[in-house]
Amino acid sequence: SRGKPFVGVAGKLLDAMLKAISVDRKKNAYISNIVKCRPPKNRNPSKEECLECRPYLDRQLDLVSPKIILAMGRIASNSILEIDKTIMNLRGKIHDYKSIPVIVTYHPAYLLRSPLEKAKAWVDLCFATEVLADKKNSEIIKRC
Repeated sequence: SRGKPFVGVAGKLLDAMLKAISVDRKKNAYISNIVKCRPPKNRNPSKEECLECRPYLDRQLDLVSPKIILAMGRIASNSILEIDKTIMNLRGKIHDYKSIPVIVTYHPAYLLRSPLEKAKAWVDLCFATEVLADKKNSEIIKRC
C-alpha cells in the first residue's frame, strides 16, 4: 500500500463514500494525491511542495481526461484551483480545471475526526453526481 493514495481507515471511508454514488476506485475512478511523495512525519504538504509536484499532477490529469474532479480537502482544493480559500467557501459550486468541472468536499480523514460533517460531504457527493449527469446530458437517478 506504500505510495497508494487514501489507504487505511480514511481509504475505507472514501471507498464507502464512492460506493454510495456507484463509483469504484478499481473500475471507474482515478485517485491521486497532490504531492507524489509523503512529507516527513505525515505532515501536510507545503505550498512549495504542492507547486513542485504540480507538473506531475497536470500530466496525470491530461492522461486520464476525467469527466469530473472531486477535490477532497483544503490542500487538494486550493492546489488544483490555485487559490487560497476554505472548504466552506468552495463547497456547492462548480469550479473549473482546464474545462473539467471540479467539486470540492471534505477530506475523509477530516470526516473521521468530525463525523457530523459527513452529511455535508453526502450533499457534495450528490452535487458531483448531478454535475456529472448534466455533463453527460443524461437523466440522473435521484439517490439523494
